[in-house]
Amino acid sequence: MSITGDDVRSLLASDLPDASLVLLEGRVHLLGGPDLGSPRYAGALVVASRDELRDRLLDHEPSPRELDELAAGLRTAVSNLGG
Repeated sequence: MSITGDDVRSLLASDLPDASLVLLEGRVHLLGGPDLGSPRYAGALVVASRDELRDRLLDHEPSPRELDELAAGLRTAVSNLGG
């Protein structure tokens, strides 16, 4: 599992409704809210939602370094959960 700054950028820029980054079987996926409840993604771990990250950023445009730092924090959080 490797959440990258590009994953965070994609999440923030996503037009999907209720977009979230999730982990499933060791892979990162960008999903909209309706997909989270689908059988295909049963058991997926929600790492962060777009709204959560936007709240952290206070609606400013993150630099590449900030995106990488956010991704590192998400990787650490997942590792602490044992994911």
